[in-house]
Amino acid sequence: MKKIPSRERLKKAVKADPLMVSFSFLALLLLLFVFLTLSYMIIVQVTSDFPGLIAATKNESVIKSINLSMYAGLLATVASFLVGVPAAYILARKEFFGKHVVESVLDIPVVVPHTVAGIALLTIFGSRGLLGGPLESYIQFRDALPGIVIAMLFVSAPFLTNSAREGFQNIDPRIENAARSLGAPLWKTFLLITLPIASRHLLIGSIMCWARAISEFGAVVMIAYYPMVGPTLIYERFISYGLSESRPIAVLLILVTLTIFIAVRLLSAGWRIYDTD
Repeated sequence: MKKIPSRERLKKAVKADPLMVSFSFLALLLLLFVFLTLSYMIIVQVTSDFPGLIAATKNESVIKSINLSMYAGLLATVASFLVGVPAAYILARKEFFGKHVVESVLDIPVVVPHTVAGIALLTIFGSRGLLGGPLESYIQFRDALPGIVIAMLFVSAPFLTNSAREGFQNIDPRIENAARSLGAPLWKTFLLITLPIASRHLLIGSIMCWARAISEFGAVVMIAYYPMVGPTLIYERFISYGLSESRPIAVLLILVTLTIFIAVRLLSAGWRIYDTD
């Protein structure tokens, strides 16, 4: 009798395993839930009011709000990268008193209601706030681009920081120590060794950070209702005119962000530099 290779037996066992079948079914439910929720809205808009969608693409205020969302989200992502990557590296490499407290504090924006985050930001960066008051002559946060970026930064930074920390933790410190033993300073080791190895985690964290930033509404609307970003404009149109006026903008925002998101995913799909499996 021909002996079946162990790998083939494993594949058959996995396919026939009741647990894998159950998990596949549950995963399918999740996929259908997300896909149907978004796709049905797009289908309804296209089939019932396609001219409304075309009109939204030509509306100056709609295009400005979506562009502002993208731009402010990009600024928030860059700021998150500049402050989040160093913090992630320290948390991944160093043990110190109160480390768990620091990690918890950095994760708080994920669990805090975003209207609460907006009020807290307004207390700090408002015209009479702790920092907003003294800085008002130089930079304005209330109803201005800096306020939008600050709100987006607050809610989205944990996504990049946590992804970067995971990437750094997966790197064997002996690799860095080998570079240091050959005379490379710490900054050079970090730039030429550590960052390239963790690049996939950094990219994924940046994508998630950007996506979370442009979708933020609660914190943004509290500190900077104007100028309107995409989610704020959608809310304003829904309150004022109802679903018929807000849905085309929502569909357009989904299509634009989804296109960019898929494009970035495809560009990074084959990224395996320094990857260890």
